[in-house]
Amino acid sequence: MTLSIGIVLAVLAVAVVLFALERIPLEVSALTVVALLAVTRVLTPEQAFAGFANETVILIFTLLSMTQGLVSTGVVQAIGQRMSGAGRFGPTVFVGAMMVVVAALSSLVSNTVTTAAFLPVVIGAADRAKLARSRVLMPLAYASMLGGTIFLIGTSTNLVVSAMMARTGLGAIGFTELAPVGLPLAVVGIALVLLLAPFLLPERSGEEDEAMPAREYLAEVAVVAGSPFAGRRLEELTHGLGFRVLAVTRGGAALEASPELVLAEGDALLLEEDRLDLLRVKDLRGLEMRAEAKARAGEGEDVVLMEAAVPVGSSLVGRSLKEAFFAEHFGLVALAIARRPAIQRLTRVQLLHGLFGAHSLSTLPLAAGDVLLVRGPRPRVRALADGTTLTLLGSVEYQPVRYRKALFAVAIFVAVLAVGLLKLVPLSVAGLCGMLLMIATRCVDARMAFRVDWRVVLLIGAMMALGTAMEVSGAGRWLGSLLVPLAGHVGARGVLVALMIFTIVLSAPMSNQAAALVLLPVATGVAAQLGLAPRPFAIGICLAASFSFITPLEPSCVLVYGPGRYRFLDFVRMGAPLTAALLVLLAILVPVVWRF
Repeated sequence: MTLSIGIVLAVLAVAVVLFALERIPLEVSALTVVALLAVTRVLTPEQAFAGFANETVILIFTLLSMTQGLVSTGVVQAIGQRMSGAGRFGPTVFVGAMMVVVAALSSLVSNTVTTAAFLPVVIGAADRAKLARSRVLMPLAYASMLGGTIFLIGTSTNLVVSAMMARTGLGAIGFTELAPVGLPLAVVGIALVLLLAPFLLPERSGEEDEAMPAREYLAEVAVVAGSPFAGRRLEELTHGLGFRVLAVTRGGAALEASPELVLAEGDALLLEEDRLDLLRVKDLRGLEMRAEAKARAGEGEDVVLMEAAVPVGSSLVGRSLKEAFFAEHFGLVALAIARRPAIQRLTRVQLLHGLFGAHSLSTLPLAAGDVLLVRGPRPRVRALADGTTLTLLGSVEYQPVRYRKALFAVAIFVAVLAVGLLKLVPLSVAGLCGMLLMIATRCVDARMAFRVDWRVVLLIGAMMALGTAMEVSGAGRWLGSLLVPLAGHVGARGVLVALMIFTIVLSAPMSNQAAALVLLPVATGVAAQLGLAPRPFAIGICLAASFSFITPLEPSCVLVYGPGRYRFLDFVRMGAPLTAALLVLLAILVPVVWRF
């Protein structure tokens, strides 16, 4: 073993420890690995930083940006609303339906592309169905990886291995050749995730600050004329979209807010939601916040949303918004009220016993500590900065949904995938052009297009540097050569299992493609020594390279790592039994389909 191999293996050990302990952020640990490889001169600076300009990194960045366009035009919300309907049957049905759809698409489209496309959809659907993101996002990534094993084009690893097999005289992999094994793997994998998820997946909300509970707002929402919700049952809002409706009034008379209640135009609904869920109302056609309907503040101006608290000694204490002529005096609209916990229960009781409807939220006396969600021109909001009447807590980022651009966004996204998959231009170039087209056609604001999770980009780029180090130092080949002496002791099937295990282990620090390519010549060499057909070994390595379930370092897992608020060991806990079971299945099926 040479010095460079020893250094790379030591850096690999450091990386595993840092990732497992998570004392520092994952992306910082990854950059530490890059620094160590450059300082020890295993890699030149050009090699160490080349991963950040890699085509895969650019592709993921552009795909994340384009999904922002799908969000801004309401496409994601529309799909999420339909998908969230499965949430009424419980989390298992929701996750199962989602995994089947994702795996089916991933069999024909790159698993990374599929995960990036479905990430905002699944987040929105899970939020609407009131399911913890941590319970659905890891299954999303796993489903895309499992689907990639079915057909040749399901993942770039299949294509790379197929090309290498063709160059070495083994023959390329057929389009459906993997399906007899890949399809059972996907079915069993999905079933195992559904079985294990309730016990092994953490339940974390995905909020930025778990220590701070979400502030609950009370708001009035009207069913406007021509609303698609008119004539539908209330459960489509409560169970289907996840809204909490406390009360309903019609013509000033209170109605029981039962799921079977059929809504009508002009109905007023009292909602209790956190800020982000409440703003979803603004994205739904046919529902309108009553405060906005009564007074349109600052149309055509620089309108902002702001949270403002009622301080002790404020002139608003003890007075209602109506009594204080809030809209007339301040030029602002109070969309919702968040009450102090001590009087929240009292407020709910008052509203549910008839105060709502006849008088509305605008007649509730305000108390010190109440928080208003206000909307209005920026200069008017700044006028509150003295803190005597209201204390500004911070702005709320919100942009109206651009429904009219939805078809443009979908057409651009589909065109990018089609052009890339048909290899008319590289997929990364198609993605970059698609992102720019979405900005040019105003499907998405430029600021929002670049509001992606840069930690994903940093992590993938950094881990590519480690993969390069494994290749240039010969560490990958050295590790693979350790398997050759095993051939005479464990037989053909045992060597196949050992090669697949090594592939999975190497696919953590290296890319899936690199791990497979490193072990492919080792596999053919072992097959030649044993006098066996090399194809089952090559196919076994190809499929095992997609089983990066144990760490969050595979691109699909990286995409869900942050939004799901996962920890490194969450993937170990969930991925280890899944990997073990699928390895057993691989060891059984591969020699049956491809004879030794």
